[in-house]
Parts: sequence; structure tokens; C-alpha cells
Amino acid sequence: MADITTGVTTDMTTGISTVRFGIKTTPMHVSYDDIRRVWLEADTVPEIADAWLWDHLLPLAGPKDGEIHEGWTLLSALAAQTERLRLGLLVTSNRIRPPAVLGKMASTVDVISGGRLVLGLGVGGTHQPPGAGGIVGANPAIAEYEAYGLSLVPPAEGIARLVETVEILKGMWTREVFDFEGRHYRLRGTRCEPKPVQRPGPPLLIGGWGTRLLRLVAEHADIWNVPGPPHNTVEYVAERARVLDAHCAELGRDPAEITRSVQVLVSYDDPAATRETVGRLVDAGMNHIVLSLPRPYPRGVVRWLADEIITGRHSTDASAARPPVTA
Repeated sequence: MADITTGVTTDMTTGISTVRFGIKTTPMHVSYDDIRRVWLEADTVPEIADAWLWDHLLPLAGPKDGEIHEGWTLLSALAAQTERLRLGLLVTSNRIRPPAVLGKMASTVDVISGGRLVLGLGVGGTHQPPGAGGIVGANPAIAEYEAYGLSLVPPAEGIARLVETVEILKGMWTREVFDFEGRHYRLRGTRCEPKPVQRPGPPLLIGGWGTRLLRLVAEHADIWNVPGPPHNTVEYVAERARVLDAHCAELGRDPAEITRSVQVLVSYDDPAATRETVGRLVDAGMNHIVLSLPRPYPRGVVRWLADEIITGRHSTDASAARPPVTA
């Protein structure tokens, strides 16, 4: 199994053990200073093993003219200022950057971070019906991609492109120079120096839930990530995990080699409910929980997460169950 984190949280009251926890700060309608504050706090809280951003160029919710920070640029800045956290994007869109450019960027961030990058990858923008992925309304990628001169592709093509990207990344990180001839990407004399600190390269996380995508996870990924509540139910996450298990069985891969990662939206008003959801996901076999923080980010929110959600240290204290004072 890929060791994507540095800490293990054990909770004897609920049986939550050997489960790793991260945080996600969606860089939308929030300032760089607030994101930086939360990440620097998380770097000091041992119960939190990793921190994550996302990869969108326009807000997916709220005012359309709100601020939003580009994920990889922001990740590089945060990598330079933290010391312990594993870090990455949930997930990098394979439609925004050419694969070799992404490979070079990832190598650089791994060097900056001293070998703490987890490369999260997803298919990116594809033609999807309204409401897909638990997002209410029309496919938000339509407006986003039109605004930035990008093109949506059919889902099958998106997966085929992702397959080629994985092959390109592995070549860049392990070979001195190589050519690549694929259906969608062609490279000549590609070099990548310096190589990532982690060898043969950063752990590969693939995010998604479609059956064809889960086949790719079984073939190549160290970590599988899926959005959990409120976007997908615990029952749906468990069913998708069984599909992944079936793919592993067909390929002869031990499913225990793949870390099972899920994102959960935190409730500041009802941490007990979030904790209960986390417990159900752990019971369903998920062993990496990413706690997604709503905006605005309260002061001391990471320590609060550790006490209220992860360890339940204050779960019987009514005053502690209230959210911290907002910044």
C-alpha cells in the first residue's frame, strides 16, 4: 500500500484505527491568506496527515465573479511553507495541462516539498448531463472551459487520454529521455530534470467513480479517491469500492494495495453528524478521510477538527461542539 501520509489516528471508542485524515481547502471565494493560515496550522496538528486543493478556474458555486486561485501555483507556494504535510490536488484535471507539462510541474513541486507530493489525477471536463457527480444544475465545466479556451471531450476519450498521461508521467520520472507515440499525445526527446525526490515518482491518486475509470485505478493507482457525502452517499461509495475490488480480482492485483480515500464535507454546526458519517465510511472500508472545510475557515479550525471529528475528544462537551469563532 502506498504510504501517502505520515500519521495514523486511532480511536478506541469507535474503532477508527489505521485511518489517515487530511483536510481540503477549496480555493474559491476565500483569500490566499486564509488558505495559508489553515495549512500552516494543519502542519502543526499531528492528527492531520495531508492537505489538498482542487483544480478549477471559475467558481462552481456562489457569485460567478468571486476570487478563485489556480491550484498548482497555489500548491507550490504552500509546499514551500510547510514541512510535514503530504499535499496535492483533488484532483488535477487532465484536460487543462498537456501531460508532459504536468509531469514537469509535479517534479518541481515534489522537489520544493522535499518529496511530499501526491499526484491526484482525474479525467477532467467531459460531456456530462445536468446533475452529474452530485452537482446540481448544468455541467459547470461548460462555462469554465469556454472561458479558458478548453474543450470538453466524450467520457471515453477522457479516460483514454488519462491512460496516456499516466504512461507519460511514469516515463518522465524514470527515464533519462524518451519518445511517446499515442493516439492523443506525441512527444519527442522528452527529458525531465530534476527528477522527483520520490522514486520512482510521487504516489498516484486517481479520482472518480465510473466503472471504466475504476478499471484504470485497479491497473495503475496507489490511491483511489471519491467524493462522499453530501455528493455521494455512503452506500454508493461502498458499491463503487466493490466494483474496484472486482477489477482487482480480474487483474490479479491485491485490492489492499490501493488506499481507499473519500472526501467528506464538514459541518461546523453538527460535528457529531460528520463524525458519524466518517465512522460509516470507515466501516465501508475507506481508510483515508479528507475533511473538506466550508468557507469561511474559522480560527483554530484544524485543532477543532482533530478534537471534534477525528478523536472525539470533546464530543460530550456541548460548548466545544459549537464551531470555533470565525475569522
